Amino acid sequence: MEDEEAAAVLRTVGRQIKMWREAAGLKQAELGSAIGYGEEMVSSVERARRIPKPDFLDKADEVLGAGGKIAAMKEDVERARYPKKVRDLAKLEDEALELGAYDTHQINGMLQTPEYARALYAMQSPAYTEDEIERHVAARMARKSVFDRVPCPLITFVQEESTLRRPVGGKMVLHHQLEHLLEVAKLRHVSIQVMPTDREDHAGMAGPFRLLKFQDGKTLGHFEAQLHSRVISEPRDAQILDMRYGMIRAQALSPRESLAFIEKVLGDET
Repeated sequence: MEDEEAAAVLRTVGRQIKMWREAAGLKQAELGSAIGYGEEMVSSVERARRIPKPDFLDKADEVLGAGGKIAAMKEDVERARYPKKVRDLAKLEDEALELGAYDTHQINGMLQTPEYARALYAMQSPAYTEDEIERHVAARMARKSVFDRVPCPLITFVQEESTLRRPVGGKMVLHHQLEHLLEVAKLRHVSIQVMPTDREDHAGMAGPFRLLKFQDGKTLGHFEAQLHSRVISEPRDAQILDMRYGMIRAQALSPRESLAFIEKVLGDET
């Protein structure tokens, strides 16, 4: 596990399942057979080495007669499934009234399709295991809940043209990703803009970043670079990022022009 908080949750869940299993007089192989999982999976869950899926917890609860006590841990387990930096960022996104993002190398995570995200994680070096890839993809997809919040936050994106053309995962994955951008752009509280490669004036040459604005007037910045993720809370630094983002949006294509641009790229990829 990447952090102690998630590890503690999984240790607690594992101990509870083991206690209920032993109280029911079942061996690990017997419980696994009863709920449709292998003995190794039951053993790994009890030792907090694997993250149980909701189906695992529901079936274990029923077979062991736990009366909902095991199933009730699904929400905590689901949060533990996501990396800590994703959980922390999700908390901020849930509270923000405005979110803005400028991306240079890939489609923003909140805009990615599962296939596109999976392709990105499959490129990581050192390589992720299949379980790790699925865990990261699930975490990234969970962040999309911000689009459905009520009241709706204002969400804006600026994507470098190159991100629309790089065939991450292959041409078909990119094709579906561009179609998804056009669908998300239909939401009235979402704005997607494109920064063309031929722009001479560009305020974003220092790299990608995100902005989050809150009801109390506070603005936070956030950026990721290789192995590091950092939240910018110093007011002066956040103000500079806010100013730069405004300039980037002014220099990029308008939202209407950007949608036409994406449609053209999509046509070129067909």
